[in-house]
Amino acid sequence: MPNSANTKRLVIVESPAKAKTISGYLGPNYLVEASFGHVRDLPVGKKDMPDALKSKPWAYLGVDIDNDFTPVYVISADRRRQITRLKDLLKQADEVYLATDEDREGEAIAWHLLETLKPKVPVKRMVFHEITRPAIQAAVANPREINRALVDAQEARRILDRLYGYDVSTVLWKKVQRNLSAGRVQSVATRIVVERERQRMKFRAADYWDILARLLAENDPRPFNATLIAIDGDRVATGRDFDPETGKVRPGSGVIHLDEQGARGLAARLEGRPFKVTRVEEKPYRRRPYPPFITSTLQQEAARKLRLSSANTMRVAQRLYENGYITYMRTDSVNLSEAAIAAARQQIHDLYGPGQVPAQPRRYTGKVKNAQEAHEAIRPAGDTFRTPGEVANELNADERRLYELIWQRTIASQMNDAVGNSTSVRINAVTAQQESVDFAATGKTITDPGFLRAYVESSDDESAEADDAERRLPVMVKGQPLTEQELVPTGHTTQPPSRYTEASLVKAMEELGIGRPSTYASIMETINNRGYVFKRGQALIPSFLAFAVIGLLEQHFPRLVDYDFTASMENVLDEIANGDESAVNFLHPFYFGGDTGDEGSVARQGGLKRMVTERLGEIDARGINSIPLFRDDAGRDVVVRVGKFGPYLQRFLPGAPEGEEADRATIPEGLAPDELTQDKVAELFALSAGGGERKLGEHPETGEPVVVKSGRYGPYVSSGEKTASLLKAQSPDQLTLEQALTLLTLPRTVGKDAEGEDIIAFSGRYGPYIKRGKDTRSLENEEQLFTLSLDQALALLAAPKTRKAAAAKPPLREMGNDPATEKPLVIKDGRFGPYVTDGEFNASLRRSQSVESLTVEEASEMLAEKRAKGPAPKKAPAKKATAAKKAAPEKKATTAAKKTTAAKKTTTAAKKASPAKKAAPKKATSARKKAASDE
Repeated sequence: MPNSANTKRLVIVESPAKAKTISGYLGPNYLVEASFGHVRDLPVGKKDMPDALKSKPWAYLGVDIDNDFTPVYVISADRRRQITRLKDLLKQADEVYLATDEDREGEAIAWHLLETLKPKVPVKRMVFHEITRPAIQAAVANPREINRALVDAQEARRILDRLYGYDVSTVLWKKVQRNLSAGRVQSVATRIVVERERQRMKFRAADYWDILARLLAENDPRPFNATLIAIDGDRVATGRDFDPETGKVRPGSGVIHLDEQGARGLAARLEGRPFKVTRVEEKPYRRRPYPPFITSTLQQEAARKLRLSSANTMRVAQRLYENGYITYMRTDSVNLSEAAIAAARQQIHDLYGPGQVPAQPRRYTGKVKNAQEAHEAIRPAGDTFRTPGEVANELNADERRLYELIWQRTIASQMNDAVGNSTSVRINAVTAQQESVDFAATGKTITDPGFLRAYVESSDDESAEADDAERRLPVMVKGQPLTEQELVPTGHTTQPPSRYTEASLVKAMEELGIGRPSTYASIMETINNRGYVFKRGQALIPSFLAFAVIGLLEQHFPRLVDYDFTASMENVLDEIANGDESAVNFLHPFYFGGDTGDEGSVARQGGLKRMVTERLGEIDARGINSIPLFRDDAGRDVVVRVGKFGPYLQRFLPGAPEGEEADRATIPEGLAPDELTQDKVAELFALSAGGGERKLGEHPETGEPVVVKSGRYGPYVSSGEKTASLLKAQSPDQLTLEQALTLLTLPRTVGKDAEGEDIIAFSGRYGPYIKRGKDTRSLENEEQLFTLSLDQALALLAAPKTRKAAAAKPPLREMGNDPATEKPLVIKDGRFGPYVTDGEFNASLRRSQSVESLTVEEASEMLAEKRAKGPAPKKAPAKKATAAKKAAPEKKATTAAKKTTAAKKTTTAAKKASPAKKAAPKKATSARKKAASDE
């Protein structure tokens, strides 16, 4: 590391937390200071422009579109004091090290610091992918110059997003609602969610049946399950054979659609008939480890396993990175350094034994095109990895869980394959009526779990089988007779496609080539904050506002929300970063038009500016804000209108004059678009008839009318100043006066505790609960609102507060005693699905198992495996992580600069500069990069 007793070096990083960690690794001649993220950005609007430029026609953009798209940069008001401090420190320094992150955005921050501070001493660019002593000292010893190609690419991205965001958002303001936004990535992400909801709205469920046969082989006392697959050679219909929009069997599928009567009749005809094996196929099973985490896969797994949002995952990962626990967390590279591979292999040797270390190290190739955000996957920091137990006392709960996830994935990526065998068996039986009936059974045994000992990836598909799940079958041969123990006709119903979660949406965007690691978390936050989606659990549900916005873009600017076009723009930005493309050559045809691109490209349509200007007059605002649902039984068209005060229902006869009065109904807040079925719509219109209320009678005590009304959050009853929401099981059109009067007794004072404080029962938006002061407990059901006694309430409040208080559910099935321990076995319904228990040990049912089909022998074997592993080790209590200094709030910029020459004023136009990346909201524990992207 360069050293001189008299040389003073100023090292500038983004955040105080990062500065604190790095300063501990450098000598006394190094002063490490934070810039608090971006110091400059494009002005938010004309009001933030320098006075001399406010009259320019392009001032609202903050980009001089007439002069090679030269951006105007202004320094944030809340950054001025820090800039002054940096300049003061600069006067004492002999050298400056710009140590911002190594991705495009970090490169841009470094360049903006250079342009703003204008140091007269040597400036060096210092990069590292982890904050450890060796990495920091190596970075100081091997500095480089600022990579202008990365700066150009980031600046082009920022300008592109500003042009798209501001010009297209103006259309939304005029035709949908004010204060809406469009963005190159956010609009496409919203479209993905809207398209899935459209599929759900069109979906029609179908019922189908099959038969589950419980069979016994002579050489094995454990029965196994086989499923009906064919009758007389014709395949029996399964869920994939039905058209999701009609609920009917797809034409030409050639399958037998078995209903309940048919399944029960066939099961009866098969009783007592001989079963025999007609085919046995065995294949070796091999599963390779998952590659180490990149940003998208980390967000996906953290959502599935830890229930963390994308933004929370990145906030926690940022803290782990800045405090030296993991490598840089914004990356799309699955590569591991040689030192990391050696560390992982050594830890596998120490923890799992030498037999679990492959002969050759594993090296992975990513699927993400032009992976560039960083040069290594997300892994534990350092040349030796600390186990989760070694760092547990240094981290808070979320940090510990996320570190453990990253550690497990990294270790597993260098372990042996999981190997075993898969078996497929075909079984036949013939009824007395000579019907040939085929059943199938599949099995999988894992002889060596390999990497699955360390890590098993989760799935967004709840019906998917886990990689470590086993299905054991007895050894069978062709022609072997089987004994039928039970035939269970089983009904199924097709399900609509699952809604996206943040995890699955990030996965979909990555597969489409849309967005980059630095944008995923901010896009999830943007579409939530803009009101385009709302969450129900982890599911993302699009609002009707999103339907209107996406409808407008699809009809009038289809290219701008085209998946391939959006992905191609990412590729061009990557080419700029590689120095293979000019930013101006890309931006000019996109905005002003040109002969570039394929037929139908934005350039060949005259460019963005012309498209927005010319098409604005063609857009029918009423049509865009009307989302058709269906035509009801009376021949009326039912639509959702997106109004100034929210969405509402309207129905009218086709061809009715524009000004003719139409029926209206309020849509309760939180109702998903696919829940507006014909029955639900009829209920809402019935409630809205006569001004949205129905008189039930008069209150016997006050004489005031009791009415049921439709409100923003759903139906409710009202009498005088008293109101109460209907319970979940109640319908407004069937509500009686007696029921309404009971509801109006809420909230109900249950009684007083020993100190004289009231205990009150409430019906809340998320369910019934009781409250004493600030202490609350959920109730088991709505009936308890009226029946809960004071003693019961006191007992509830005395018990520890749980995630969700609930009554102990009755077992799903009582199985009898465990043949190994003689303890009674029952199957219960748990938070993560059904599980079998003997009262001491629990084992979750595998995806291939069902409550009805699990045998006592299988349950005993599962619990024996759990018993052999012993109880889960208790984790050491975590100490609270020391909070970093609170970063100054982000605001607007107030200076500008040119790329090639120093600016003479605080605010000037710049020919070259770089955009700011949208990041997660700033916390007190670490400074955040400014969320400046219009994506």
